[in-house]
Amino acid sequence: MPRLQNKVSLITGAAQGIGLATALKFAAEGAIVIVCDIRQAAIDEAVKQCKALGAQAVGFVMDVTQRDMVDAVVAHVREQFGRIDVLVNNAGITQDARLQKMTLEQFDRVIDVNLRGVFHCAQAVTDTMVAQGSGVILNASSVVGIYGNFGQTNYAATKFGVIGFTKTWSRELGPKGIRVNAVAPGFVTTPILATIPDNVLKEMEHRVPLKRLGKPEEIANVYAFLASDEASYINGAVIEVSGGMTV
Repeated sequence: MPRLQNKVSLITGAAQGIGLATALKFAAEGAIVIVCDIRQAAIDEAVKQCKALGAQAVGFVMDVTQRDMVDAVVAHVREQFGRIDVLVNNAGITQDARLQKMTLEQFDRVIDVNLRGVFHCAQAVTDTMVAQGSGVILNASSVVGIYGNFGQTNYAATKFGVIGFTKTWSRELGPKGIRVNAVAPGFVTTPILATIPDNVLKEMEHRVPLKRLGKPEEIANVYAFLASDEASYINGAVIEVSGGMTV
């Protein structure tokens, strides 16, 4: 039987990159996939691809910074499916600048999406998970959230913060039957890297012992494992998926 059979799984930022790969992996593993993102056309395409894999899938326009939107989506999913088994807090952005050059707008926007958005989504689903006595919350951190990175004061702060969420929620929610874990990807070939020059990408590859960047599917595979019952005793963990770049 597929590993995520009939698990109602809400994935944020699910219309591109790692989020889309995760939605498709969950669909292939039998999950009921709730695709959440900010662009309707991309959401529709992601839902179509999930359904092509034989999964039940629905999509919602949801800005994770808008709590009323998050609450409305969660209420709709609970009403339609009766439960929420998995939340993948994948949505995130970058707005890079060195400390001396970073604007308050850049700082606030990244904090709002990457940190406050994760809080909104987790808090919105927790009552449902507690009531049903089970659930999995998976948070997207980053190797930048463990080791920092030049020009990413705001991003690094959020990804460090997500690890703090993960450790805290695993303590609070573990007794309620809810597991909370984080995944810390290295450099992955997603649209978020589109603005990076080729010579910089080559240098990034050189820093990885496997001598290549990661694929979105390789992160999705880890999310699927952590969401499944195979990971039933993994709680409060931060799993680095970086090809060994930090070794």
